[in-house]
Amino acid sequence: MKLIIAVVEDSDAPVLIERLVEAGVQATKLASTGGFLLHGNTTLLVGVDDSRVDEVFDIIRATCPRRKKLLPQAASELPTAMHIPIEVEAGGAVVFVVDVGQFHRL
Repeated sequence: MKLIIAVVEDSDAPVLIERLVEAGVQATKLASTGGFLLHGNTTLLVGVDDSRVDEVFDIIRATCPRRKKLLPQAASELPTAMHIPIEVEAGGAVVFVVDVGQFHRL
């Protein structure tokens, strides 16, 4: 058995959870906050048999695409400085897979 820990953008989480449920995969949702873009994230804990890890990865890839976002530059101390947005890549998912020694549903 494996524990999949997936950190995704808040905007992707509802659809991802829906698709996991449709596939018969249960997940526990945790609210989290990212440090770089300062946007909310959702962390999902997903316990699956080893044989289903690739299936869950496929669902995550299809549901949580990477995309470009424009962020405003930090304010400069010079009043005449132009504020040109910076393009960054966001979205996607950060996924960890951990071996589970024991699993109990109580």
